[in-house]
Amino acid sequence: MSDDKRSDNLYAGAGAPLGDFVFDDAVAAVFPDMIRRSVPGYPAIINMIQLLAGRYAQERSRLYDLGCSLGASTVALALGRGETPCEVVGVDNAPAMLHRAAATIGGQHPDIQWICDDIRKVPLQNASIVVMNFTLQFLPRDERLTVLRRIHAALRPGGIMVLSEKIAGEDPNADNLLVDMHHAFKRANGYSELEISRKRSALEDVLLPETLAAHRKRLAEAGFSRSDLWFQCFNFVSLVAQK
Repeated sequence: MSDDKRSDNLYAGAGAPLGDFVFDDAVAAVFPDMIRRSVPGYPAIINMIQLLAGRYAQERSRLYDLGCSLGASTVALALGRGETPCEVVGVDNAPAMLHRAAATIGGQHPDIQWICDDIRKVPLQNASIVVMNFTLQFLPRDERLTVLRRIHAALRPGGIMVLSEKIAGEDPNADNLLVDMHHAFKRANGYSELEISRKRSALEDVLLPETLAAHRKRLAEAGFSRSDLWFQCFNFVSLVAQK
């Protein structure tokens, strides 16, 4: 996929986007480079999703990737299921992201279903795995429990949800350390102070992080029997919650 080699310099020059961050054509074009340089451990999370699919995909069930962006997690589900007969569904409400995902991945995985819809409204049923990879953080906080309850209701017994999120620290000192180390990670990957500052401002009212404790409490309230933290690097985490 040649587009994956495009460098993210959206916030570097005088023509940087103004206003809130949106998943438009410009972001879709550089998204693989953006997420590689911005999210520590992202490849490990994708690899883990593939391994989990090999363990938890159930016959004649559905594997959902909610907020699939360019489909990295969706492909991980498709590869991980192996020969297990089940459906893989990628859902996103950003047409630019979904169109690019379908165009670049569709040839290799023609059986993946791509749905352009709001994950708060799309029908969910007969699922054995649901992935939300850095997606819940973009929803209003007061709507998150409803979404998790819908996911729990759609899962078969023994099914799992993978929830990856950027989190806030449990106290101001912890939060400052996590933010500082994340910015250091971005600087080490070639982002300038100006780019980091502009991107942070663009996301400030869009990406709304919460503490790890808040996420685990909400998963329990949604009905999940347990949630296990399997990955953390600075303020990026991934949990596996089981029905």
